[in-house]
Amino acid sequence: MKNVLMTAMVALAFVAAPSLNAQDFKVDKSPMDQAAFPTSYKEANKDIKVTYSRPQLKGRELSKLAPEGKVWRLGANEAVEVTLYKDMKLGTTPVKAGTYTMYAMPNGKEWTVILSSDLNVWGSYFYKPENDVARITVPVTMEDESIEYFGMEFTPEDKGAHLHMAWGNARVEVPFYN
Repeated sequence: MKNVLMTAMVALAFVAAPSLNAQDFKVDKSPMDQAAFPTSYKEANKDIKVTYSRPQLKGRELSKLAPEGKVWRLGANEAVEVTLYKDMKLGTTPVKAGTYTMYAMPNGKEWTVILSSDLNVWGSYFYKPENDVARITVPVTMEDESIEYFGMEFTPEDKGAHLHMAWGNARVEVPFYN
């Protein structure tokens, strides 16, 4: 009797549960992505990992999405989170192992890249300069080829890695050292 009653209750739950059609399923238009160093999936011991969302230009200008002189979340949705698995340096500034939020402030031919102790932040709306852990100003290069989706990737460098960011025609390289 218990089995019959249990079966009836489970069947009723499935019938009463709202159905989700493929047309109703919402897919994030700026999907989450990550880049890690070392870049090989065969290397489990990472030095650094960046988690971000990949917006698209969709005919818009980068200068409108990331205006000069204003703090930008570097991507879409939540602000970028950087996890250092060991003590490193952002340029020449020592940074302890841990997780940080990363922002950028575009300024013409250079960007100021900022690591903040704030976490779980939506966009850059709640950015607080007093929580900055490290800042570095890096040059921006402009390329002929435009990239539709914002992207990040690491390349190995002597004693560390450089985080490359690209969107539209802008390219930025951020040095992290051991």
